[in-house]
Amino acid sequence: MQIVSQLAVLSVVVIAGGVVSQAAELPRSTPAAEGLSAEKLKEVSEAMNRLVADKHIAGGAVMIARHGKVVFDEAYGLRDIERKLPVESDTLFRIYSMSKAVTSAAALVLVDEGKLELDAPVGRYLPELAKPQVFVSGKEAEARLGRSFDGFLDVHFVGDHVPAVAEQTLTVADLFLHTSGIPYGSKGGDPTERMMDAKGVLDRDSSLAQMTTKISQIPLTFEPGTDWKYGASVDVLGRVVEVASGRPLNEFLQERIFAPLGMVDTAFYVPDGKQSRFAVNYAPDGEGGLKVIDSSTDSDYLTKPGLFSGGGGLVGTVPDYMRFLLMVERGGALGGTRVLSEESVKLMTTNQLPEEAGWVTFGDDVRTGVGFGLGFNVITDAAEGERPGEYGWGGAASTHYWVSPRDELIVVTMEQRMPYSSETEDLVKPIVYGAIEE
Repeated sequence: MQIVSQLAVLSVVVIAGGVVSQAAELPRSTPAAEGLSAEKLKEVSEAMNRLVADKHIAGGAVMIARHGKVVFDEAYGLRDIERKLPVESDTLFRIYSMSKAVTSAAALVLVDEGKLELDAPVGRYLPELAKPQVFVSGKEAEARLGRSFDGFLDVHFVGDHVPAVAEQTLTVADLFLHTSGIPYGSKGGDPTERMMDAKGVLDRDSSLAQMTTKISQIPLTFEPGTDWKYGASVDVLGRVVEVASGRPLNEFLQERIFAPLGMVDTAFYVPDGKQSRFAVNYAPDGEGGLKVIDSSTDSDYLTKPGLFSGGGGLVGTVPDYMRFLLMVERGGALGGTRVLSEESVKLMTTNQLPEEAGWVTFGDDVRTGVGFGLGFNVITDAAEGERPGEYGWGGAASTHYWVSPRDELIVVTMEQRMPYSSETEDLVKPIVYGAIEE
């Protein structure tokens, strides 16, 4: 992997002390001053208002920054249809997998401090995962043993698969990159996915320590480092952060990411004083409208969880996430506060996938030209409408963001609509890129 050679140049970063009590105002400018067409950007609002009018979404928000300054900040529709409450600049959204980049950044803080090694075996930090098993075919398992399973009474097959000790080392880097072989649970998935579902690996009322104990009892879906599969890898990374730092993940994120960046509304749950700002989560009702799937007044997110899901458990606001992305886009520092080294940011924002792992893949959808860094997907071979080097990700409730380094451009869109839809990105991205004038 590329990571080994880059580790030697990582430097120790000293984080500014103290707690930020309130968020500093984001730097702002006008589209024209930053080389964007204000007239063209009006089409973003037209597209968003159309999605609301057509009841594809209840409401949403879009923020655009260029050259480190916010040039577009608009909200649309309702955060709660029944109560007729509008989406506002401080509306709280479930950001789901947008949590992953934040947790990855927290782990890289520890890499910068020399407390965590990317190429180290995960077992160094989590002994329960020191010798993971992997599902292989019966013939492959026999080949490893050098003899047939005939007459073995205690061999447990799942379909035509059998567990065998993994030959490749499961590394910390594999957790960042989704090359660990640790998927999400699925009742109709492969043997590993079915076992993940049956064991309730991400049970909100458990803990990260209990989660990794459960995962240690489930064979990986493939040899570490040999393939790419989206899953609970970053949740395991969150537990690594706890062990390497000696702090619960929620406290470490607060102290080393949220407070330094002024991300005052990002957390694993919505406290009492902020519940009025929490958006309802919707899904299509099959009749051209929307139905509630998680309310703002009766939701698990209103109580503190036992398991701090670094892979998908955060709630936050558009301005908070823009602060995080500005820090990354500016090389690891924001407003005079350095959070990450420039070397760690480079690892986050450039493709680090080993060649054998291929491209980002979801089922039969192989996203050719899309690799993965230590926190973001990365466009290596740009398709039409994309930029080389563009990085970003999204969340299950159709939240999304992307950054184009060559354009010094950041776009964050948030809404609450499940299952995930790329409709907002598909509509907004060509408008934004088309608005660039210089």
